Amino acid sequence: MLAAVITEGRLEIAERPEPAPGPGEVRVRVAAAGLNAADLLQLAGHYPAPAGWPPDIPGLELAGTVDATGPGAEGWRGRRVCAIVGGGGQATAALVPAAHLLAVPEGADLRAAGAFAEAFVTAHDALVSQAGLRRGERLVVTGAAGGVGTAAVQIGAMLGAHPIAVTRSRAHHDALRALGAAETILADELADIAPVDVVLELVGAATAATSLGRLGLHGRLVVIGVGGGSRIEVDLLAVMQKRLHVTGSTLRSRSHDEKAEAVRAAATDLGGPWSRGELQVPVADGFPLAEAARAYEAFCQPGRFGHIVVEMP
Repeated sequence: MLAAVITEGRLEIAERPEPAPGPGEVRVRVAAAGLNAADLLQLAGHYPAPAGWPPDIPGLELAGTVDATGPGAEGWRGRRVCAIVGGGGQATAALVPAAHLLAVPEGADLRAAGAFAEAFVTAHDALVSQAGLRRGERLVVTGAAGGVGTAAVQIGAMLGAHPIAVTRSRAHHDALRALGAAETILADELADIAPVDVVLELVGAATAATSLGRLGLHGRLVVIGVGGGSRIEVDLLAVMQKRLHVTGSTLRSRSHDEKAEAVRAAATDLGGPWSRGELQVPVADGFPLAEAARAYEAFCQPGRFGHIVVEMP
């Protein structure tokens, strides 16, 4: 098989042996793999793959068709799927635990599905499992134009909440409203909004202190990204007085069973809406595997709306 391989801080395309699935595993013939910030961190040597995953093939999510199965996973053979993986997604074939698969609806584009699993499972886990977002609550999503941000806006709207999409510019405000954002504001305007119930913090220090300050009584802050810095000052008295809950999340470092539960919960809530075309996966651009390095460069450019995907030959 062909794979994007990290070699001394560079991304190269190399031949690797075709993997064979073991018990409870499937092999996916990959069509596309979404690019995530974690891939850039791994390329820079700061975010190694968990034990048991390819140490030098990046890629945390993928979509394709199951072409081989191990014992206990036979029911997935031939099915269109997407999945979260601990690494190895940016290759023409990848092994995936069957418990980490989501079925791709018949009408869904596999190219876009390559960027579904990580974003939507992450957003669903943060908003539903951790924040307990409820109908009618006010939700702030910072960094709303990115992959997880666009997923969170849609999930918030689906749950009957009031999503407030926060961006650095107004360029994508119309698109975010089309996805279900009830309000769209600039990061500079965040301090002026009325109190909110839940904040999904995707930027980090650049907006987190302001986000925390906008939480009302029993508010919940879930930190998912820290690209804008990881350290802020926190007014603990306000945390006490408002009885706030502050937490955070990553998927990659979770155990097999924890990931399986997150995938199962997301599939239960999102599978129907996705199959009915009610959930969209905005793709900003796609690059063939041979040009994976260009995909990484494009990911770093400001002003992007949605995902960058790597497409397999």
